[in-house]
Amino acid sequence: MELLRTRIESQILSLTGASLGQIDLENPKGDPGLFGPNSMAWKVHGDFTSMMIGGISALLLQMLHPLALAGVWDHSNFRQDMLGRLRRTSLFISGTTYGNTRDAEWLIDKVRTIHLQVVGSAPDGRPYAASDPDLLTWVHVAEVSSFLGAYLRHLDPAMPGADQDRYYEEIALVAERLGARNVPKSRQAVADYLEAMRPQMLCDERTLEVVRLLRDAPAPSALAKPFGNLMMQAGIELLPTWAMTMLGLRLPDWQRPLIRAGVQRTAPMLRWALRNGASSRARRRMGLPTR
Repeated sequence: MELLRTRIESQILSLTGASLGQIDLENPKGDPGLFGPNSMAWKVHGDFTSMMIGGISALLLQMLHPLALAGVWDHSNFRQDMLGRLRRTSLFISGTTYGNTRDAEWLIDKVRTIHLQVVGSAPDGRPYAASDPDLLTWVHVAEVSSFLGAYLRHLDPAMPGADQDRYYEEIALVAERLGARNVPKSRQAVADYLEAMRPQMLCDERTLEVVRLLRDAPAPSALAKPFGNLMMQAGIELLPTWAMTMLGLRLPDWQRPLIRAGVQRTAPMLRWALRNGASSRARRRMGLPTR
């Protein structure tokens, strides 16, 4: 069993920012970072399965914004290195959530600097800039609403509404440090924001190419392939109905409970195997038990 556990954990960690080795989550001792162990951010971001599902759903949702898509399309190598993009995104999320204060601030400054270089024109001629405060808000809300949505669906559907609101209020700090403005900080504010943004959404050939690339992304091993397929289906299933329709992704009603049941069967094994994820390492930094 220990051999199996180690093998599963190594496969999980190969997908995350931990494989990049750029931050030290276990030092300095006692540094709570931006949020600390009692935060909702630590709680919601601590489950690998729901974060993976939420991340897939978030990317699909984000790419419906034509300016967000243009920036990624023109300035990212995601088409050639989808796994690399996943790792870099994971590094930012885990580092700003669980990293020590210095590393979290370093990651934010690093991304702000990168954003200043991401400028151009969308196919319709509109200029875009990754540092645009409104565009940053869109990317943030699509991301964190998907993370929380996956957590509620697959781990804790009974989470109190007040705790959900506290998550949105806490995690807005990262978006605001990156330069976002008017960041919604409650369930109702997020729901209103997403509804207000719908007229700006667009699905074109490039959006559909992102969907295809995600669905065809190579797994790091044969062991990970069935898990990756399940996570992809669960990420699609998490999307708002209107977004799924725009993307041409249809799931028959009978398939939804099968996807959720598949996640419920798979997630406990992944939680059992993952002993050195970002949340566990950060808890060790704080002198707290990891189980």
